[in-house]
Amino acid sequence: MKRIVNALLLILLMGACSPEEDLSHAWPVYKSDPESTSYSPLDQINRSNVVQLEVAWTYQHDDVPTGTHYGKYECNPIIVDDVLYATSSRSWLYAIDACTGEKRWAFDPFDGERGGGMKRGVTYWRSGSDGRILFTAGHYLFAVDAQTGRPIPTFGTDGRINLNEDLGVDPDSVWVIPTSPGIIYEDLLILGSEVSESYGAAPGHIRAYQVQTGNLVWIFHTIPQPGEPGYETWPPDAWKYAGGANNWGGMSLDEERGIVYAPLGSPTYDFYGADRAGQNLYGNSLVALDARTGALRWHFQTVHHDLWDYDLPAPPTLVTVERNGRKIDAVSLTSKIGFLYLFDRETGEPLFPIEEQPVPPSGVAGEQAWPTQPFPLRPAPYARQDMTSEDVTNISEEARDAVRSRLQELRFEGLFTPPDPRGTLMIPGTRGGSEWGGSAYDPNSGLLIFNANESPEIMTLQTQGPETQIRGQSLYARGERYYLNYCAICHGGDRRGQLPANPALLGLATRLTPKETISKIRSGTGRMPSFDHLNQEQEEAIIAFLFDLKDKKAAPTRMTEKEAPPSYRNITAYSFFRDPEGNPAVAPPWGTLNALNISTGEYAWQIPLGNHPQWQTAGAPETGMENWGGPMLTAGGLVFIAATKDKKLRAFDKDTGARLWETTLPGPGYATPSTYTCHGRQFVVISVTGDEAAPGGSIVAFALPQGE
Repeated sequence: MKRIVNALLLILLMGACSPEEDLSHAWPVYKSDPESTSYSPLDQINRSNVVQLEVAWTYQHDDVPTGTHYGKYECNPIIVDDVLYATSSRSWLYAIDACTGEKRWAFDPFDGERGGGMKRGVTYWRSGSDGRILFTAGHYLFAVDAQTGRPIPTFGTDGRINLNEDLGVDPDSVWVIPTSPGIIYEDLLILGSEVSESYGAAPGHIRAYQVQTGNLVWIFHTIPQPGEPGYETWPPDAWKYAGGANNWGGMSLDEERGIVYAPLGSPTYDFYGADRAGQNLYGNSLVALDARTGALRWHFQTVHHDLWDYDLPAPPTLVTVERNGRKIDAVSLTSKIGFLYLFDRETGEPLFPIEEQPVPPSGVAGEQAWPTQPFPLRPAPYARQDMTSEDVTNISEEARDAVRSRLQELRFEGLFTPPDPRGTLMIPGTRGGSEWGGSAYDPNSGLLIFNANESPEIMTLQTQGPETQIRGQSLYARGERYYLNYCAICHGGDRRGQLPANPALLGLATRLTPKETISKIRSGTGRMPSFDHLNQEQEEAIIAFLFDLKDKKAAPTRMTEKEAPPSYRNITAYSFFRDPEGNPAVAPPWGTLNALNISTGEYAWQIPLGNHPQWQTAGAPETGMENWGGPMLTAGGLVFIAATKDKKLRAFDKDTGARLWETTLPGPGYATPSTYTCHGRQFVVISVTGDEAAPGGSIVAFALPQGE
């Protein structure tokens, strides 16, 4: 409790709010506080009464244009002065009365134009009477008056900043669309970004902007430039063309020390790195930066020369470890590969042993896989990193035999087996281990709570160079190749997508016309970037493929070197390894909730999260499900988490993992909950993904019955 109060006082003293204000009843920062603990000292709702929770209010978003597909809704709302601030699944900004659920104002960042895109939260800053919300939509950073919802004209240009600029590349050739909010240090907003996963991506440099003016104060080059530490881990000119190594999952901040901790993603292209030979700092690294200047304090790279898209996906959580009778301020870090890392906040020294171990070489032309990778020896992995014939699905004998047969065809020599043309097994997979929800930390017990996925997939590299182009091939065949080059990374090689984040493109003709589809290709939409660099022949070929126009003729063509795709692509990227019934090829559990004693490295409990009743064996534990969003902890001894497709919001006993309460939401709660009090009444609130009938999604608040 003392640590939380001190953290809140630091927020006040740093100028974010007035010194007299007590924010212990609020949720003023994404994931609760700058330390990303997702913890609240509120205890009105507790183990003894959580079963009485009921819906207090619901706010339904109505900003989705008619005919638009619903999108995944991941916003973790913040609450200050009894006002809830959140973005919708279409990136509109809302101020909602946190007591009643009534809208105070809404701001359309697209000014009536078609827009959208998923956002996980917003940032609040105040000095005296000047209160503002800073958030991103498209490739812009906005500053909006917290009272009126109007843009602040003195910030940037008419209230916004173009985030494609100031990166050292042509701003018209890249897209930068942050999905997680920035973090405040004094009068600075420190911001990461989401960039393309493919060739030609923008670099993921971290930037700090002055809150009042929008002026750029500092930039940290995540792909080092000449003379900067780490430059030698890339080819000499890589800083001119390499992309990625971006902070897309959010950051945490030690305000007293003035250190910001930013976990970074993989360099691009994600699955083939012949043009980036070397260790590739600071890709897949936790970097600790001086929050005032952006200077590097220390770093740790979790994957060298990443070929698996094993990004660091979530804000690290600042914790305190007890070791040999003394307390050590530490930073804990979840990962996609199921390792939990723990470092001294000031020095970056690992608090549990991490060992470099040899890993398999690549067999792909031009690729130079790094010969070793770091393996934490403690805590034990919280997601499976191996899959044998004994681990395959047990749903049915037919499913088991089919998966075992496919498994024998794949290359797999351990966790870091490089991509291969014949197919490489990935486990936990790019959606495995932890996702962007990260962890929650209880400062009283030292428990760290986090959810995880078991989501194996297959990587299949295919040559995509100009030598594969056949003069005079059909427009449909060219379109299929262009689709694999540009679209499959999100919508899958089979066009099945993954709802609601990436819609399926099968049966596209029932939803869009070819003209409307070309418009989306040219302008982009939501998280999809613009592909206006494609020429007319490429557009027509993609349309022929998507609309199944196999007989449509085209004149012979020869791609120029400028138009030619690079050497290799993972044509099965982000496609699940499933059994014939459509379930994960590995046996349950497919999703878990975990509690770790951060000082000892021992797990207090691990349980399945979510359930597929139709696949649950009689008497066996629940199956678990793929989960998104993260947990929230309260002083009432509770862990709240939704995250699963079964539309449940659940409350667990944080000490034992026993489920104490659950309810059915209007849709999946792919977001981290928040909690706060209004007029002395504690609320738990969560953003809920919509459906075809109500695509805008909603925000649902729960509380104890009045008078309790």
